[in-house]
Amino acid sequence: MLTDESKYWFALLRGPGIGPVLARKLLDYFGGAAAVFAGSAQHWQALGCKGEALDWLRSPDWSQVAVDEEWLAGDNHHFLTCFDDAWPAQLQQVVGAPVALYAIGDIDLLKLPQLAIVGSRNPTESGRGAAMEFGKHLAAKGLVVTSGLALGIDAASHEGALAAEGLTIAVCGTGLDRVYPRRNHGLAKQIAEKGLLLSEFPVGTPVLAHNFPKRNRIISALSLGTLVVEAALRSGSLITARYATEQGREVFAMPGSIHNPLARGCHQLIRDGAKLVENAEHILEELAPQLGHAGRQMAAASTVAGEAVSSAAVDEVESDSPLLAYIEYDPVSVDELVERSGLTAAEVSSMLVMLELDGVVTKTTSGQFLRK
Repeated sequence: MLTDESKYWFALLRGPGIGPVLARKLLDYFGGAAAVFAGSAQHWQALGCKGEALDWLRSPDWSQVAVDEEWLAGDNHHFLTCFDDAWPAQLQQVVGAPVALYAIGDIDLLKLPQLAIVGSRNPTESGRGAAMEFGKHLAAKGLVVTSGLALGIDAASHEGALAAEGLTIAVCGTGLDRVYPRRNHGLAKQIAEKGLLLSEFPVGTPVLAHNFPKRNRIISALSLGTLVVEAALRSGSLITARYATEQGREVFAMPGSIHNPLARGCHQLIRDGAKLVENAEHILEELAPQLGHAGRQMAAASTVAGEAVSSAAVDEVESDSPLLAYIEYDPVSVDELVERSGLTAAEVSSMLVMLELDGVVTKTTSGQFLRK
């Protein structure tokens, strides 16, 4: 809802040189956004404003504010400030947290327990599949799956949550009038309809590299914990994990093959104290104390279901194709399978088709195969 105070909030967020820390100082001192602009240059300077920030507070560009006002009139568009009842409590204790958020969708999701899932933008097929399964399983158990709408692991986790008809939040690194990356436009639309899109950046904010680490601190802060599925040693996902640690949140990491460079970041996190997880039950068990009685029920139900699924899978594997003994969790080519198994190329190809149909193995984009 647009109020007279709203336009001053929009103006404050657009002020050059006025980041979240300075904005919070101004708001705490003056008591509100309109009061900030009614203040004096002497007070502004004493609080740390200088140069362009002072010029803006004296004479903001109201035409830019009009863009925000027009956006807010859109269907299911929301603007939350740190003074609102709907403001997520998780952000209140975070140093440098935003003072306001733009949102599209169901803002009540911010009151529910969340689990962040992040990782590589160019994951392996098994990594992408794992992210989707984690997202699906955790959302089905009642956790909101929170991520950053990026390609790869982020998108897969959102898709998993939606596939389970669960809830998901996408924290964006641009203004909410645009979708980045464009390939996720359809996914963003689904999230806006069934979940929540969130950003601290004003309408019209383009793709800027330095805004994505800022987005990451919100992803981790909103969540009880952060799961890193696949990440190289210099991955932005490790920034999210670092923020989670600094914010007192749990950090989980999925191990992978020592030959997979996208597993090295996860292995580093585990060496640094992150909790190694192989399935969603490990996360639910760890979070159960924070979730109370409901969390313990989640973990117990998941463990029973997981054991049943694992048992069934073992029975199926034992009675299935002899080729399966030669397929591991690292990609392997048809030629390698022929060499390992002693079967003909035709026999291997035929068995691979059946294993794919049974959902036991998956084919990578490079034409190799691995266990699911």
